[in-house]
Amino acid sequence: MSTESRPLNGLLVVDKPGREDLIPIPMQEFITTRPARSNPLNLFTSHDIVARVRRWSGQQRIGHTGTLDPLASGLLLLCLGSATRLVEYYQHQPKRYRAVITLGGVTDTYDAAGRLLERFALPALARDDIERALAPLRGVVEQQAPRFSAIKQEGKTLYRLARRGETVEPPTRTVTFSTIDLLSFTPPDRVTLRVECSAGAYIRSLAHDLGVALNTGAYLQALRRETVGAFTLAEAHSLESIEAAGRAGQIDALLLPPGDRLPLPRHHLDQEALRRLGFGQIVVLPHTACEAERSLAAAVDDAGALVGIMRRLNAAEAQPGWCWKAEKWLQ
Repeated sequence: MSTESRPLNGLLVVDKPGREDLIPIPMQEFITTRPARSNPLNLFTSHDIVARVRRWSGQQRIGHTGTLDPLASGLLLLCLGSATRLVEYYQHQPKRYRAVITLGGVTDTYDAAGRLLERFALPALARDDIERALAPLRGVVEQQAPRFSAIKQEGKTLYRLARRGETVEPPTRTVTFSTIDLLSFTPPDRVTLRVECSAGAYIRSLAHDLGVALNTGAYLQALRRETVGAFTLAEAHSLESIEAAGRAGQIDALLLPPGDRLPLPRHHLDQEALRRLGFGQIVVLPHTACEAERSLAAAVDDAGALVGIMRRLNAAEAQPGWCWKAEKWLQ
């Protein structure tokens, strides 16, 4: 339990543990030893990470900016306290992953944590075969989410419906894979990729689609998230270090300020403008201070601290400029 006596507000970059370091489970063991439950390897879900940080910090207001599957490891960005109001602005950032894919089988979850549904005899494949199969998967594509996913249909998450054996038709969404680099192919069945993609893209579905293109079946064996927007693993904290900081009452030393690297234009405003925005009033900023194509901006004080998010309304009538109003206020 944390000894923190003051509220914690800020961003915490976590290095979530996963199963990247585990020895791949042989195909036959998928059938004979894997129990049919949601987290058979007792790995951490993103919710598990949030729950632990709540306990260690004493701060109950915590949200994450993008789910990592139990199998996956890597960067999980948490917002604490007043920073939870910023989750929606952080969660739509592009992400980069290192993905290990196993050819020769299909699982119900599209990853190694699921149950094996079908095995395929593997042909003699070369690196060029993998490259050709990857080519149509790059760029802007229509991707179907896995049946076991956190997407909601009629208010219910798909993975809960799938676990109950109900028929699930996952939605198809437009996503962007800006980069899919083939790092290595180790015959007969191991493919390693580096992937840069938009928010909402499923690497599990990418692995499955690669198996369809090769006619070999495929599932995600391991996944590590390396970046979220401008945040990198180099600044991430392990669960052990976060727990130790919590016991020492020093989690605040691990936090980044609310709004750090927020992907919005920043406008430095004087105290009077900030006061008016905080009371729900409209302020006018000159055209030269605003990006015409952006309707949202970060309002910061003289010290550079984020005070809130403001929305552009329309052109001012009495003077040149745009009218702005507070959308989310932290102070």
